[in-house]
Amino acid sequence: MSATITPVDASGPDTAPPPGLRLRRFVRPGAALLSGFLLYLSFPPRPLWWLALPAFALLGWTLRGRRPRAGFGLGYLAGLGFLLPLLVWTGEEVGAVPWLALAAVEALFVAAAGLGIAAVSRLPWWPVFAAGVWILAEAARARVPFGGFPWGKIAFGQADGIFLPLAAVGGTPVLGFAVALCGFGLYETYRQIQLRRAARTSPSEDTVDTDTDTDTDAGTVAVGTRPRPHPRGPLVAAALAVLVPVTGALAALPLVDDAAEDGTATVAAVQGNVPRLGLDFNSQRRAVLDNHAARTRELAEDVKAGREPQPDFVLWPENSSDIDPYANADAADVIDGAVRAIGVPTVIGAVVAPETGKLRNTLIEWDPRKGPVATYDKRHVQPFGEYIPMRSFVRLFNSNVDRVSRDFGAGTKVGVFDLAGTKVGLATCYEAAFDWAVRDTVTHGAQLITVPSNNATFGRSEMTYQQLAMSRVRAVEHSRSVVVPVTSGVSAVIRPDGEIVAETKMFTPDVLVEKVPLRSSLTPATRMGTLPEALLVALAAAGLGWSALRSVRARRARTE
Repeated sequence: MSATITPVDASGPDTAPPPGLRLRRFVRPGAALLSGFLLYLSFPPRPLWWLALPAFALLGWTLRGRRPRAGFGLGYLAGLGFLLPLLVWTGEEVGAVPWLALAAVEALFVAAAGLGIAAVSRLPWWPVFAAGVWILAEAARARVPFGGFPWGKIAFGQADGIFLPLAAVGGTPVLGFAVALCGFGLYETYRQIQLRRAARTSPSEDTVDTDTDTDTDAGTVAVGTRPRPHPRGPLVAAALAVLVPVTGALAALPLVDDAAEDGTATVAAVQGNVPRLGLDFNSQRRAVLDNHAARTRELAEDVKAGREPQPDFVLWPENSSDIDPYANADAADVIDGAVRAIGVPTVIGAVVAPETGKLRNTLIEWDPRKGPVATYDKRHVQPFGEYIPMRSFVRLFNSNVDRVSRDFGAGTKVGVFDLAGTKVGLATCYEAAFDWAVRDTVTHGAQLITVPSNNATFGRSEMTYQQLAMSRVRAVEHSRSVVVPVTSGVSAVIRPDGEIVAETKMFTPDVLVEKVPLRSSLTPATRMGTLPEALLVALAAAGLGWSALRSVRARRARTE
């Protein structure tokens, strides 16, 4: 007589999972958030660029072997951990809703990267494909929606890092790719070392771990081993993923050159300051204009007294005259008096208000004898700052949209002014974040770049330091001096090697006068333009396609 034993369902309603298993489910989500937060900490004003490497290493551990849908969720958590603190300045004066909405939307691109990284993580040489996927997501984020929002590209956190020379090789995509590749490579190197160590201590000397990170809806489970000697190839590949970016950065050092190929120019950057912080800084527009005019006249007195050298030209910041000098004779007289006092061409940042049509965020070249002789209209105007898309819908969530009562329109011409014989490229504030907006000026002959900006809206937040780091990367990318005049700071003069040679304090009237090298040679990054980014996107697409093909073949094999 035999007995029938009925198995007990351990997953029944009366059986709770062990506490350790419950906690284990939060490990990877927590790691994803932490990896994003480490990325944030790697950005200015903190000189902690190297934290990007453990951030990507931790992200690699979090995503490797996950199913794509899990990768999407974990990537979104990483995106929130990164972008919520990075973009907190966007809510400085308009409240939390715009900040949270922006971070939530932009984190979707990091989520998409997480999905892609999870998909390619089982491929040979997966760190290479994973780094390509990250750049693919950055390329998309820099273009959509509303013209894109590239703030937070990994390259912009590397102004003090060892990888910075790679900006001259292939621009921000190659620089960001190298950082991501090195981080993923560090994790894979560690993983391969652990696998080899486990193989040596195994009862059978010829065992090897296969995919130990197989994802299920319930969590992570271990997969067995198979009797085969552990290969050295994966360890070598992982080590190369770390060594190649570092070696490449060292090899690129000769491209970082600040020699004065075309002589030098003495430039003055005026920071007039604003009467108050925040969105209402321009409620006293005349005071802002008067501040910049006063500082310019003081500079003229210092030059006459021999306390400062005579500049070849002077740069005022964006919005230094929010009163249209073409329509207001008083404003024109104030500007003209200051420019005549210093006696050299001066670039004025003005809001031009035609009788009909959209406003223009304009830079005006003002000659001391002829007055305004050339203009540049900002080509990439800022959505929700300079114009309001979907105004009636957005108003439901925040009434501050009506502070922008009249939208700005975008210019169409590349900005290069000839200032006393120096070709000066113009990229207004927000444009510095866009690769094309800065490169265009150099390919059109700029020997020096200026980024006139107005950061007063964002108070004493980290925004101004994040933007300054962009200009440092641009200096190396195109081997040009970059001058950043800002209404309220931080204004700075940057040499072609990315070094800041002079800078102001925030919300302090000041003038920087520096002699800077002029250059006309083109770096590989300038010559190639978007080609390096396109190649990295193609690399990512190849990895995703290969992963999809393997998945299809695996499903077919299971059904046969």
